Amino acid sequence: MPYLVWPPEELNLLSGRSVVIAKCRYSFKPWVGPVPFDTYGRKVVLDVGGPVFAELAILRILEKAGWDGVWVDSYRRKFRKCWPDSPLCCCELPDPEQGLFNNIRQLSDWRGGCFDVFAWKRSDHLFVEAKRRGKDRIRNSQRKWLETALTSGVPLESFLIFEWELANDSQDG
Repeated sequence: MPYLVWPPEELNLLSGRSVVIAKCRYSFKPWVGPVPFDTYGRKVVLDVGGPVFAELAILRILEKAGWDGVWVDSYRRKFRKCWPDSPLCCCELPDPEQGLFNNIRQLSDWRGGCFDVFAWKRSDHLFVEAKRRGKDRIRNSQRKWLETALTSGVPLESFLIFEWELANDSQDG
């Protein structure tokens, strides 16, 4: 189970404003078998009852907690519930979520930047950014997306940084 960490992540936005976002940590087992799909240029594949990318592993955790959601595949401009790249894995957002997503995207005037996972439960929304511990950091496009979402009324509590590692990463020092 992911666990919240303290201190949370402090981010400086492009405007100079500083915000503090909740952060959790989780350790995944790496997938050791053959990978039966395109890995997007060698993305790490995790073992969550089968081979998946971190974004889908996070989505599975949220689904177990009662959330619905998607992986926001900014690279291929699709919303996904699964992988590999097939029409069965792509989906549309429900109208309220599509409206929220479109509003932030239009106001941000950036092509990318949405956090990796967009989830919802009743009227609550959650944008989750997956970051491999010690290897990834928040990009300017993500800072812009976050700032635009906050300015448009999305509460700060609707954002989470999900810091993950491979089970053997923590033993590397």
